Amino acid sequence: MDDDRLLLLKAVEIATEGIRNGGGPFGAVVAREGKIIAEAYNQVTLKNDPTAHAEIQAIRQAASFLKSYDLRECTLYSSCEPCPMCLGAIYWAGITKVVYASDRNDAASAGFSDNIIYSEIMLDPSDRKISFIRMAEKEGSKVFKRWNEFEEKTPY
Repeated sequence: MDDDRLLLLKAVEIATEGIRNGGGPFGAVVAREGKIIAEAYNQVTLKNDPTAHAEIQAIRQAASFLKSYDLRECTLYSSCEPCPMCLGAIYWAGITKVVYASDRNDAASAGFSDNIIYSEIMLDPSDRKISFIRMAEKEGSKVFKRWNEFEEKTPY
């Protein structure tokens, strides 16, 4: 059995553990060079934190373990196709490979549909179901000017 399959099965096992422990049915593993450096299951209801998805939790643990926000040498294994929030985190972390078992349709059939997010994300903010109001302030753009001029910044 190859490493990808073993690590994916570990993510599925963690998802099952999450269910037993009162969390959601999602598990994730972050590995580097085939070795697990982080693992987590969904803890949204356990932590009363809507961002406590398995992938986010595992990414946070991996970054802490490596003492780096750059996880480009890592692979994320997930029991399910990552949701839009987790997908964003994967890109921000620099992860270049994701291996998953179930897909978004499987999740939707279990009551975890992200379809509204997928449809809303492409809309202009003024056309979304949630009210987005931009109040353009000169001070807001000055922050980016300051960032661009800051010589000691760490680009990410």
